[in-house]
Amino acid sequence: MASITLEGNEINTNGELPEAGSTAPDFTLTTGELSDVTLADFAGKKKLLNIVPSLDTGICATSTKRFNEAATEHEDTVFLTISADLPFAQGRFCEAENVDKVQTLAMMRDKNFAKDYGVLISDGPLKGITARAVVVLDKDNKVLYRELVPEIAQEPDYDAALAAL
Repeated sequence: MASITLEGNEINTNGELPEAGSTAPDFTLTTGELSDVTLADFAGKKKLLNIVPSLDTGICATSTKRFNEAATEHEDTVFLTISADLPFAQGRFCEAENVDKVQTLAMMRDKNFAKDYGVLISDGPLKGITARAVVVLDKDNKVLYRELVPEIAQEPDYDAALAAL
């Protein structure tokens, strides 16, 4: 279990992010077309997982837009924003904000992603959705970088995450 804060108030996650150097847990998440994808669907590419509570908040929107801009410089990488939002809401966000290089994925059918990556918030007002985190994987799904953002209202370290690519 990891402790983070929400506006200075301590809350907890169900576990810890995967360790650097370990193989990332597989996942099944839902696309905007309502199909399921797994890590195997991104084989041969590096992956940046931008894990956010909801695209309906300012920090989550900002991080997704920042990584969308960065994606143009990393053609060998797939940028994934993962949230508890429904695929329809994710699609509206991407259309409204001109986000076209980041793929949004939803935990609509299954919260095992959040559990397996140790980011499921287990108490407090955001119980049941994810903490804010970034995980960078190499082409073989080894964890190159991980950051559990200590305060949900804080942005991730973009420079460190992108340097890991």
